[in-house]
Amino acid sequence: MGKPTGFLEIERKNDSEIAPLERLKNWKEFKLSGTNEDRAKQGARCMDCGTPFCHTGNIVSGMASGCPINNLIPEWNDLVFRGRWKEALERLHKTNNFPEFTGRVCPAPCEGSCVLGVIEPPVTIKYNECAITDRGWSEGWVTPKLPAKRTGKKVAVVGSGPAGLSAADQLNQAGHTVTVFEREDRIGGLLMYGIPNMKLDKENVVQRRVNLMAEEGIDFKTGVFIGKDSEWTAEKLRTEFDAIVLCCGATLGRDLPIENRDANGVHLAMEFLTENTRYQLDHKFDGTKPPLNAEGKDVVVIGGGDTGTDCVGTSLRHGCKSVIQLEIMPKPPTERAANNPWPEWPKVYKMDYGQEEAAAVQGEDPRQYLIQTKRFIKDDAGNLSGLEICEIEWAKDENGRFTPKEVEGTARVIPAQLCLLAMGFLGPEQTIVEQFALETDNRSNVKAEHEKYTTNIEGVFAAGDMRRGQSLVVWAINEGRGAARECDRYLMGHTNLP
Repeated sequence: MGKPTGFLEIERKNDSEIAPLERLKNWKEFKLSGTNEDRAKQGARCMDCGTPFCHTGNIVSGMASGCPINNLIPEWNDLVFRGRWKEALERLHKTNNFPEFTGRVCPAPCEGSCVLGVIEPPVTIKYNECAITDRGWSEGWVTPKLPAKRTGKKVAVVGSGPAGLSAADQLNQAGHTVTVFEREDRIGGLLMYGIPNMKLDKENVVQRRVNLMAEEGIDFKTGVFIGKDSEWTAEKLRTEFDAIVLCCGATLGRDLPIENRDANGVHLAMEFLTENTRYQLDHKFDGTKPPLNAEGKDVVVIGGGDTGTDCVGTSLRHGCKSVIQLEIMPKPPTERAANNPWPEWPKVYKMDYGQEEAAAVQGEDPRQYLIQTKRFIKDDAGNLSGLEICEIEWAKDENGRFTPKEVEGTARVIPAQLCLLAMGFLGPEQTIVEQFALETDNRSNVKAEHEKYTTNIEGVFAAGDMRRGQSLVVWAINEGRGAARECDRYLMGHTNLP
């Protein structure tokens, strides 16, 4: 694939970005696509591996290695190199319903397992993916695809995140009549409210795809909370639809039940991010700020990962006084450790966009490692004023498990008027689980075997984070597609869905 000597002649080149201090002035996407010629050169670096690992989608050491939806990466890199962009888009859509989403927000486990990455910087797979789909939209190649005929079967999809949307898209293309239920006021779930606009544009990217799906015949119903809504109950769904696919996510955030947790100013990260995006959309990004904002405050983000980074970037755009990010784990090494070999995801130190922006404003990476929060401190009015923190070290307990142990003499107080808890998610909210009487596993996720997705209730399927726990957008698409396939098989006795 590509140019046989491309990886020897051409250096890796990422898409450019608007400078941190400049992009902090607004909520617009800050990635700048390179030219078609740049992308063709990057496609040429794809090195015709004897056994490419980029599209394998395996789990190695508990992490994704390669693309979970098995994108035909060498094929469309070769097509980009040869200037056959429309064919590249067709290849991309064979496995990925929404490459405009993954091309923006996926951490690219495909690049972590790129064979070239063993000795050189890996192929720029993610940037080429985004370039292909963006050109497809701009050229008018992405158009509504209406099913040739309808089956007469009706399917309800509950949840409109990446799993729900991919399931709905596949089932609609199979000819079923699909209705998507979403409790929020806009369609998109995590894509709409869990990821800030500067990473994934809501009106020009997410809503554009939703509009296309509506043109293809999918019925979207917003403001419907199955399990709490008096009209749309689990019983009514089972009565009115031939099958149900539950894709409600793992939205139960991990809390921090320590002293003074009730202080005003301590919030779960998703509460902060969701309220901000909803406000910005309602006010057309007019420069005003939502009631819950970081302006003029010392902000502490507890937890790393994408959610923590998004809290940092959002706080800086609000005009916070300062922002620091506390991580309980040690700082990663700058290169792969011996126990983290290829093709595992490389667990190495890097700064994401939020840390880059904080460093531009404050002069250094905002993250502090091996730090534990002991208690919140509040003033006489009940408002958060600070955190007592300490340094920790990881040591084995009497059962041989590594646990954090406070380093004596390191306790100190840091100022904070806003603390955002970005420590991950525990699983799905239980309201809908209980109403459907679904069996759950020991992590509170809905019990449904991978690749089958069937729950203990006939005709009810579960997919995405609701089934597997907190994960990546690309895994959610994988699961939504798989659940659609098995739902189609259940309805028709056979299936042609991949």
